[in-house]
Amino acid sequence: MAQTKTLDPVAVPTGEGEARWWMGGLAEIKVTAAQTGGLVTILEITEGPGTGPLHVHHREDEGFWILEGNATFEVGGKQIEAGPGDFVFGPRDIPHKYTVGDAGCRMLFIFTPGGFEEVLRATSEPAATRTLPPPSQEPPDLEAMMDVIIASGCEVLE
Repeated sequence: MAQTKTLDPVAVPTGEGEARWWMGGLAEIKVTAAQTGGLVTILEITEGPGTGPLHVHHREDEGFWILEGNATFEVGGKQIEAGPGDFVFGPRDIPHKYTVGDAGCRMLFIFTPGGFEEVLRATSEPAATRTLPPPSQEPPDLEAMMDVIIASGCEVLE
């Protein structure tokens, strides 16, 4: 019988976790694949108003749990309005995107299996503060970002 490693408990208080500026928002890594035996990655994301691109994950499922604010999700062509306490599930291989409302939004991204934190790290920068990043003076290197995204089993569709 194969032995499995016993996992250590993980507790990440509010305002802690690796903070990254990612795609105009603040991403805080709450738990990683390494901490959960590959089972899950949880990111706390704070964003201002706006819409992300339609994309699809081929390796992981993605859940969204709204903590503050609101967002409109499109999952598989279906529109879903979500506010504080609401959860939206985006299964792998189903295109999805979201639009954050005028007041901004703070939510958890929950990926199963884990590992998406490596994509986040490769396409972001360490946050100088736990706030939204200042406006960028330079455009992002979209070609390099796309290489990372494609290698991770994701596709940007629009």
